[in-house]
Amino acid sequence: MRVLVAPDKFAGTLSAAEAAAAIAEGWNRHAPADVVTCLPVADGGPGFSGVLAEALGGRVEAVTVRGPLGTPVTVDLVVTESDQGVVTVHVESAQACGHDLEPEVAPLRACSAGVGEALGAAIDLGADRVVLGLGGSVTTDAGAGFLAALGATADVDLTGGPEALDGVTRVDLTAVRERVAGVELVAAIDVRAPLLGMFGAARTFGPQKGMDDEQIWRVDRLLDGFVDAVCGSAPSQRRTAEVEGAGAAGGLGFALAVLGAVLVPGTQVVLDAIGIDAHVAAADLVVTGEGAYDITSRSGKTVFGVAEAAARQARPCIVLAGRVDVGAREMRAMGVESAYAVVDVVGEAAAVSDAATHLASLAERVARTWSPAS
Repeated sequence: MRVLVAPDKFAGTLSAAEAAAAIAEGWNRHAPADVVTCLPVADGGPGFSGVLAEALGGRVEAVTVRGPLGTPVTVDLVVTESDQGVVTVHVESAQACGHDLEPEVAPLRACSAGVGEALGAAIDLGADRVVLGLGGSVTTDAGAGFLAALGATADVDLTGGPEALDGVTRVDLTAVRERVAGVELVAAIDVRAPLLGMFGAARTFGPQKGMDDEQIWRVDRLLDGFVDAVCGSAPSQRRTAEVEGAGAAGGLGFALAVLGAVLVPGTQVVLDAIGIDAHVAAADLVVTGEGAYDITSRSGKTVFGVAEAAARQARPCIVLAGRVDVGAREMRAMGVESAYAVVDVVGEAAAVSDAATHLASLAERVARTWSPAS
């Protein structure tokens, strides 16, 4: 039996590569004769650069940029060149403004300037096209810091996080547009959220970035004022804030859309780069997974993209996850045959404390069902 193991990261515990290795190890314990192929995948969030570097080859250029609170951090630029001489650079925004880069959590001061510095470095390398993976950010500044790092000016400090945007009335993007002129920009988004409102960047993702209810409402109001300063106050001028993905990575999607970037699902960028269809066609069974398999997995997440690829090739697809929070009907609608959760076997604490061991054990158990002849 040929098994394709194509999981995303298990956020907070395992990278996509680590998850794939654990699943493969457990599977082969029960079915050593099965041919198991590991193909780590990603959306626009953490792991984006690593997966693409492995899939695309090219070279990796490490640059130092500002972290969310100013601590120097390293970002890997994945540089490739086509046969026609087009230089493409892939950048993972989470490496510049993601979680656990700073010793403290300060959501009102966290800034996206490092992502702008990384884009500037990519342009300096001669990039004709830059693909920025958006996701996993600890920032919610609507890309104000990102724009400032590329030359934007305003009547407030754009690099002080959302709280520094209070009272903004003017933002000048002239220097930014000159800096990115002639470069094709692509935003590989991990969510479809707009920038503002009930389903926007602050209200949807603020809690996981350390905001309390009062801060969430305040940040949403501050970002609303920032949109007016950047775009204008007329409804027709503000539409950029409403596009799908404008709220990705704390609003970096909005800043990139303002600069004319195309916003596309990060999952599709990665799946196309790794040639998912060919890998699925060569398999008898597809195994994917993520930390939490829930209804949001359908909103541009990796598991849904892998399941779609399996459906196109009429291959069964199953999910191994840390936690499963979808019912059978929703599962089938996503193209998944069955889903299995580590927490259902060992509980929440053990699933987090020794994720690789317990994921491997779960894979071994599941293999008894899907590869019984072994």
